Amino acid sequence: MKQGNYRGSQPNIILIVSDDHGYGDLAFREEVPDVATPNLDRLRASGMLLEQGYVSAPICSPSRAGLMVGSYQQRWGAKWFDSSNFAPEPYLSIPEVLKQSGYRSGYFGKVHYGPDKPGTRACPDQHGFDESFYGLAALSMGRLHYLRHEVEAAEQFGEETAERNGVYPMYHNGEAVDCHTHLTVEFANRAIDFIDASLHAEVPYFCMVAFNAVHNFTWQLPDEELKQRGLPSFPDFDEEKHDYYDWYDGVIMPHLENGRDYYLAQLEIMDREIGRILDKIEAEAEQENTLIIYLTDNGGSPCNYGNNAPLFGTKYSLYEGGIRVPFIASWPGVIEADSQSRNLVSSLDLLPTFAYLAGKSLANQEYPIDGKNIVPTFLGQDGGHEELYFDTGFQWSVRDQAWKLRNVRGEEAKNAAQALKETEHADIGYGTSLVPIGQSLDESEEANQATDRPDLVAYYQERYNQWAADIYSKIKNPNNNN
Repeated sequence: MKQGNYRGSQPNIILIVSDDHGYGDLAFREEVPDVATPNLDRLRASGMLLEQGYVSAPICSPSRAGLMVGSYQQRWGAKWFDSSNFAPEPYLSIPEVLKQSGYRSGYFGKVHYGPDKPGTRACPDQHGFDESFYGLAALSMGRLHYLRHEVEAAEQFGEETAERNGVYPMYHNGEAVDCHTHLTVEFANRAIDFIDASLHAEVPYFCMVAFNAVHNFTWQLPDEELKQRGLPSFPDFDEEKHDYYDWYDGVIMPHLENGRDYYLAQLEIMDREIGRILDKIEAEAEQENTLIIYLTDNGGSPCNYGNNAPLFGTKYSLYEGGIRVPFIASWPGVIEADSQSRNLVSSLDLLPTFAYLAGKSLANQEYPIDGKNIVPTFLGQDGGHEELYFDTGFQWSVRDQAWKLRNVRGEEAKNAAQALKETEHADIGYGTSLVPIGQSLDESEEANQATDRPDLVAYYQERYNQWAADIYSKIKNPNNNN
């Protein structure tokens, strides 16, 4: 592949993170026929597809926590929903690092690192962002309502249903505000305004757009979208079903009628809004001065009709479909158009990569940074990680360029597997599997050689043991969100 060219100037950086976007739900992949993503296709055509791009967890909170500081989130005990939290001091966030190089930073979107509360360090305005507009998904079972965010809505829905649907007010620079616009549109509006203001101020900027799309409940669409698509409206609650899980089971796959159509509608709206951001960059002739990254927080969810083809598995699992995600980087003039890389890269790499581009050395940090600078990957060179590790507490995995060992064993794993199957219709695959994924490109993970290659199972078990000994030896539990 022809190598790109980087001249050493500070680029503007736009990071777009979606929520539960299925790996196969991109039109350019040609895996499923019903997907239309012209603007994500456009972004991919202008840059590089990172074919082996991973996040650090198969669920949102720990994945987002690790991404923001560039370190395995297990270092502060964040493994699953019940233990995840924003990184404690002395960890620095992406905007805190970039601020040291003169960057202005803005955050527009969903916040979900753990039991996040207003005014705590988990809030973007408390960890380095100069401008922010966000919703705290931890107040509402991990989701944000797509349409309703005001005190009146919370009172109208009632406490229980408001929590289910996430209708609480949004936050602008830490102050609670109402929002009456479809969130995907509002996040893009705010991001575009921030980009415009930063360009006029002639300062380098970091803009993070964290869409809540395409997380369930995707039926929450504007009336005009429903009418245009011929879709029926769907109620946000059923007064006859007081048990949450009884109600919830009826509004996820496979029980939600038109569920895939609602999902695709939210995906297409998000794609359209990403297109508006791309249009802004082009209108300002800033393409060659702007690095744009797109990825999602974890694999597509089995409950909202996402499709991870050709990968096996879904959100919640350490199969490829849970942790390998759509990952695109575009920077015309530096990253070759319509290129791809099979280097092992991770969401943990974003902070050290952005720091390098900003001219900020991380050599004297007080804590370990597990991510790598992946600018060489962008330039078409070999590199990336030799190994990546994943651990949710009841399942773990080691992945290198040749093999992948996945271990889901023990009583806790059995209980978790059963609960996830019953509640989210997710199969995390109890047992041990060893697959030659790097050699055969077997996306299905069906060629389990754990029985035939006990030597490799023992080798990767020891690699995991060494990693875990380092990671868990000095856990610092954050209390900043309590």
